[in-house]
Amino acid sequence: MSLLMKATSIDVLGDAGEAEARVLTPEALAFVADLQREFNPRRLELLAARVERQDRIAGGELPDFLEETRAIREDPDWRVAAAPPDLLDRRVEITGPVDRKMVINALNSGARIFMADFEDSNSPTWLNCVEGQENLIDAVDRTISLDTGQKQYRLQDEVANLLVRPRGWHLHEAHLLVDGETVSAGLFDLGLYLFHCGQRQLDAGSGPYFYLPKLESHLEARLWNDVFLFAQERLSIPRGTIRATVLIETILAAFEMEEILYELREHSAGLNAGRWDYMFSIIKKFRDRPEFVLPDRPLVTMSAPFMRAYTELLVKTCHRRGAHAIGGMAAFIPSRRDPEVNEVALTKVREDKLREAGDGFDGTWVAHPDLVPVALSVFDDALGERPNQVVRQRDDVSVEADDLLNVAATPGEVTEEGVRLNVSVGIQYIASWLNGVGAAAINNLMEDAATAEISRSQIWQWVQHDRVTRERVLELEREELGKLGKLGPGHEAAAEIFAEVALADEFADFLTLPAYERLISAERA
Repeated sequence: MSLLMKATSIDVLGDAGEAEARVLTPEALAFVADLQREFNPRRLELLAARVERQDRIAGGELPDFLEETRAIREDPDWRVAAAPPDLLDRRVEITGPVDRKMVINALNSGARIFMADFEDSNSPTWLNCVEGQENLIDAVDRTISLDTGQKQYRLQDEVANLLVRPRGWHLHEAHLLVDGETVSAGLFDLGLYLFHCGQRQLDAGSGPYFYLPKLESHLEARLWNDVFLFAQERLSIPRGTIRATVLIETILAAFEMEEILYELREHSAGLNAGRWDYMFSIIKKFRDRPEFVLPDRPLVTMSAPFMRAYTELLVKTCHRRGAHAIGGMAAFIPSRRDPEVNEVALTKVREDKLREAGDGFDGTWVAHPDLVPVALSVFDDALGERPNQVVRQRDDVSVEADDLLNVAATPGEVTEEGVRLNVSVGIQYIASWLNGVGAAAINNLMEDAATAEISRSQIWQWVQHDRVTRERVLELEREELGKLGKLGPGHEAAAEIFAEVALADEFADFLTLPAYERLISAERA
């Protein structure tokens, strides 16, 4: 399909079946194209700035709080806009991809919020992305249903409030060309949802609410804010009705939390501690420095000094500015078949949520409906009748740059068991992703792109710093492939990608970039 508009072109290169007619209307595509033309040049400039910053870090520079924005941090008076009524209480949020069954189950889960995810837990096949938009239209209209033949799924009377996570600035959508260029995946996801559901949400008494992933600076937040201003005017949506929670999931963003809130203050809904991508970011940004080598992934817990500094600073920063602080995802998932595994998972999740509630977080994330009651119980006890604990200022917290960078104090070693685990998880997750499933239960943990990034980046880091040899990693890869051979197709291709992103001389910024090329090639074949 090709549309000619403003003497330029919009070309759709994929086929998403019946969903295309509802989602990819000429008017919706024209709106996405307007966003692309207006903002993609700045997106590309900011991505180039990321590369320049990485070069400086490789040359020995360490991040610090910005001198040029000191006045923002030292001004005690500014606050983000007051939360709308349906975002005042966010004590439990469930997250997951945008497939139809997940959307229904998550909205029915008893959580206050459902974050519908086009990013880390979504494999970005064209069908997933377009049908996902259709599913959200039906969810907002409360007409969404599913009949599998064995079971019927429909919305209950009381459902969670909907937030949407578009893909990050670094990703593109290969199936849509504007003026011959692939569009920003984030502008594509956000633009389509806003076009179809922004006014629908307002009419329903809510609003178009978002999560923003992978930001590395307040300038990237400024770009999103300008997108919101442009979109609200173009769609005749009242200014300030878009709200966005920013995931602080990069080490560089941790140094600019106040500035990020300031840039989005008219549209801000707070910050979230995106712990898994944060660990990945630590490895990626300081990959050449031996003092930043992390031990086996299971040993890097939220009690590690650098993780404690990050989460406590986030709560203090948010509450100082009147914003919500939302806790992170516990990767443990329950088992309905194994009571012992289930008990371990519930205990681990409860411990994690007790820590977050005690630190002052206003809510938390879970990945499975069975975990909602556990997290809800903890935050009910902490909050009582209050919708949040923003009034808790955490003046007792004092975090310096050295605290955020104190990775060397993390206890633990690199072991062969840890290497093997990363290899196995990496292969299994990539295979799932290539087969169109972006959230995979592996070893009773919910793995997504963020946790897979930890697995492959740790291998890269360990090889570079002589904790394991490249040859031994390849041996373990062949051994794990032998074990996985009966589990389904795609493991050989996944192992190739894993080796490419874990063992190459040059570090790939995101494993999803080369994996996406494989995904697109398979679709077109």
